[in-house]
Amino acid sequence: MNLYILKFKGHFAFIKPWTAVRDEKTFSQQFLTPSMVIGMEKKLFPELLQLDYDLPQKIVRHRLIYSGVVEQQEQTQTRGWNKKGRGSNASAERPRSILTRGVLLYPELYLAFASAEDAARAAEQHICLARNEDLMFPDGEPNEVEEEIFNSDGDQFPGIELLFQQGEGAFLVGYNRFADGKPMYGKMHITKIPNVLSF
Repeated sequence: MNLYILKFKGHFAFIKPWTAVRDEKTFSQQFLTPSMVIGMEKKLFPELLQLDYDLPQKIVRHRLIYSGVVEQQEQTQTRGWNKKGRGSNASAERPRSILTRGVLLYPELYLAFASAEDAARAAEQHICLARNEDLMFPDGEPNEVEEEIFNSDGDQFPGIELLFQQGEGAFLVGYNRFADGKPMYGKMHITKIPNVLSF
């Protein structure tokens, strides 16, 4: 099968951890989950917004690489309120906390489409890895390659990919908000990762 590969680049991008544990313990995930790819897909193809599904429909493969990770702090608040005191001294507060999370520096993301038309539509748009302010833009035109080349050519398509599948070597990567919290599983596929990316 031939794939139509489109490369996106950015200066930085935020990948949030899939657990609620402090990031000093878990570190930010360095791969894309099915729900993250579905979110990009729905941004690129608005006709999919009304559909609920658990695996990407148009983005059939991907590969992510970056030059480093820098830690940034983020202030969070709980959803609930804590009540204090009674009567006229009663008050409510929402506790605050500080999380340290990783931001990817100079990410490059290869998205693989099954159709040339889908790749051409995506090449006219930007994407976000997790937050709206972390923009990535197309770098050139879609490139048609055989899937086997995408699988094995680490010089042309380096990086980390989570293959969305279960079975031996697969692990739980989160819960899919596009599919009623269904568990998501994947298996890591890593091709050559250079020490330094050139920009």
